[in-house]
Amino acid sequence: MLYLLDANVLIDAHRDYYSIDRVPEFWDWLKHQGTRGNVKIPVEVYEEIKQGKDDIAKWAKQDHVKRVLLFEEEADVTLVSRVVDEGYGSDLSDDEVEKLGRDPFLIAYAFADPGERCVVTTEVSKPKRQRANRHLPDVCKDLGIQSCDTFALTRELNFRTSWKII
Repeated sequence: MLYLLDANVLIDAHRDYYSIDRVPEFWDWLKHQGTRGNVKIPVEVYEEIKQGKDDIAKWAKQDHVKRVLLFEEEADVTLVSRVVDEGYGSDLSDDEVEKLGRDPFLIAYAFADPGERCVVTTEVSKPKRQRANRHLPDVCKDLGIQSCDTFALTRELNFRTSWKII
């Protein structure tokens, strides 16, 4: 299974529970999983992350991080269009399309091989939301694409720290 990360996975992990300076094992583990081909960041998501001026942006800009985690596949524009039309609405306004950001690209990468790819996001299902306000898990579900959160990813790929009482 290839896990494709949404930007919020990295942002929320650093801010809320796996701060780069306090739990460096998580960030090393992500790089290791990237090397193994289990975890990747689509270029559209990577571009969003590296624009920041915070620790996540600095981390993402490191050559080694980019080399092992960047998903090099090019987005299939036909699949991106299908994601927008079938997942959000075929008659979205320009403002609504802009609001979607890079989500349709992330989903389209998983849509290219739905049995072998999973979208990882911290967004939670909100099935009553419509059009450009839909959350990733709901769009993925409707399109037959697997999605999970950060904690499911860490369980599935067996993340552990090496902390011990001294």
